[in-house]
Amino acid sequence: MAALHTEFGDLVQIKKQLISVTWLCKDRGLLQSAKWASELAFSLDPLPKDALPKPQPFSEEDIQDLDSLSLAKSYFDLKEYDRAAYFLKGCTSQKAYFLYMYSRYLSGEKKKDDETVDSLGPLEKGQVRNEALRELRVELSKKHRAGELDGFALYLYGVVLRKLDLLKEAVEVFVEAIHALPLHWGAWLELSNLVTNIEMLKLLSLADCWIKDFFMAHMYTELQMIKEALQKYQDLIDAGFSKSTYIISQMAVAYHNIRDIDQAVALFNKLREHDPYRIDNMDTFSNLLYVKIMKPELSYLAHTLVEIDKYRVETCCVIGNYYSLRSQHEKAALYFQRALKLNPRCLSAWTLMGHEYMEMKNTSAAIQAYRHAIEVNKRDYRAWYGLGQTYEILKMPFYCMYYYRKAHQLRPNDSRMLVALGESYEKLTQQAEAKKCYWRAYSVGDVERMALLKLAKLHEQLNESDDAAESYVRYIQDVFSCGERLEHTDVSTALKYLGQYYFKNKLYDEASLCAQRCCDYNDAREEGKALLRQISQVKDQAEMPTGVLFAPLPNNNNNNTTPARRLVPLHVIPFTP
Repeated sequence: MAALHTEFGDLVQIKKQLISVTWLCKDRGLLQSAKWASELAFSLDPLPKDALPKPQPFSEEDIQDLDSLSLAKSYFDLKEYDRAAYFLKGCTSQKAYFLYMYSRYLSGEKKKDDETVDSLGPLEKGQVRNEALRELRVELSKKHRAGELDGFALYLYGVVLRKLDLLKEAVEVFVEAIHALPLHWGAWLELSNLVTNIEMLKLLSLADCWIKDFFMAHMYTELQMIKEALQKYQDLIDAGFSKSTYIISQMAVAYHNIRDIDQAVALFNKLREHDPYRIDNMDTFSNLLYVKIMKPELSYLAHTLVEIDKYRVETCCVIGNYYSLRSQHEKAALYFQRALKLNPRCLSAWTLMGHEYMEMKNTSAAIQAYRHAIEVNKRDYRAWYGLGQTYEILKMPFYCMYYYRKAHQLRPNDSRMLVALGESYEKLTQQAEAKKCYWRAYSVGDVERMALLKLAKLHEQLNESDDAAESYVRYIQDVFSCGERLEHTDVSTALKYLGQYYFKNKLYDEASLCAQRCCDYNDAREEGKALLRQISQVKDQAEMPTGVLFAPLPNNNNNNTTPARRLVPLHVIPFTP
C-alpha cells in the first residue's frame, strides 16, 4: 500500500487549508462539505493569530455582484431558492454563477420532494424527477466546453449528470472538479459513489493532495477492503488526526462491515463520549445494538436521538430498528418510510424496510425496497442478499442464485453469502458447485457454523460416506472447540451418522463413543442405545482391534475444493456437550 502523502508533515498548512475551504463552502451553501472540513480542522491544534489564513481578495466581478450576492445568499439560507436565483440572474462572478445554478438545482429538488411527500408512498418516489436537470445540463455543458467552470461549478455539473444517469460523463467531470479544487470533500464523496470496483479506482487520475488519503480510506471501506481501510485510518491517526471524530466513525463503520461487533460498539461508544449530540452514523450503531439484542441500549439511543432531533433520517432508522427488535414490524416499517420521506436516497432505510417487509411476508414490497437500495448504491451487498432471500421464498432458484452471486462478488469472504449460494446450487442440482461453496464458506470462517453441516448432508445424499463422515467430524470438532452450544438436532444428527459409519467400518470403540454421546440428546437417545446394544453383541462374538481414538484431523484449508476422499478411518476428538 502506498505511504501517506508527504504533506502530512505540515499540519499547520493543512489546518489553514481546511479553514479556507470551510469559508468557501459556506459562502456557496455547501454545508455538508463545510461541516466535514470544520470537524477535521477542529481535530488539529489551534493556530496562532499570525498563522490564521486571510480571506480571499475580491475580484472586480465580485465587487460588482456583491449586493445581489448578499441579498440572494440570505434568501438561499432561508431555502427560498427561486427568489435567490431571480436576483442572481445576470451576475458574472464565479461565486454568483455557482449560487445561481445551485439555487435552481435545489429548487427543482425541493419541488420534486414536495410533489411526492403526500401524493405517493416512498416506494414510488424514484419515478418523480427534478424538472430543472435538463436545462441545467445544457447551460453547464456550454460553459464546460468553453472552459469557464471553476471547481465548484464542475462539482454541480457532475451532480446534474449523475442525477440524469449519465454516469461515465459524471465520473470524468468529478475527476476534473477534484483537480480544479482538491480540498472540496463533496466532489470526492460524489466520485466515491460512482466507483464500482478496485480496478476502476486504480484507473482514476486523482489530484495529488493530502485529502486523497482520506478518499482512499473511504473507498477501501466502500469496496469491502476493510483491512486496507483500517490500516489507512490508523496511518491518518498516527499522522496527527487522532482527535478526529470522522476517523473514529469511519473505523467503527469498517468494523461493522466485517462484523467485528464488539470493536465497532466500543468505537461508537467512544464517539458518543466525544460528541454526545452527534446523529451521523447512529443508524449504523443501532444496527449493531440490534444484532447484539441490546434492547435497553437501543431504547436509550432512540430516546436520546428523539430529544436531539426526531425529524432526522438517522433518528427514524434507529426507532425503526428499536420496534423491529420488539417484533413490531408494522411500526418499524412506518419509521423507515418516514426516513425515506425525509431523504429518498437513504440507503439503510431502503434496505431495512426490505427486511421488515420480509418479516411481514410481503415479498413484492420487499423486492421493490431492495431494488431501490441498489439504485441508490449498487455496492450494497445487503440489498442483493435480501433479494436473493426473497426469491428463495418465492421458490425461484435461478433468480436467487443470480442475486446471491452478486452479493458474494461484493463480499467474497462472507460465509453467509457462500452458504446461500451453495444452497441455490444444491436446489439446481449442481452438487459439485454447492460442495465448493460450502467448503469455501468453512475455510473463510463460517460465522453461522452451518457450512460443514450442509456439506456433510450433501455428501450423505450422494452416498459419499467417507467425505460425509469427515465433514461431520470437522463440524463436531469446530462446535465444541469453540465452546458454543448449537442446535442439539444438528449435533445429534452428526453423532448418529458417525456412530453408524464407524460401526460399518468395524471401528467399534469410536462407534461406541458416538453412541454414548447420542444418549445425551433426547432426539438421538434411542438410536444411541440401539447402537450400543449392536456393538455389545458384536464384541461378545469376537474380540475386535481398536483404532486410534484421538488422532487430530489435518487442517487442509484449500479454499476452492472439497477435501479429498480419505481411505483411512476418521476419528473423533473428545468433547463435552
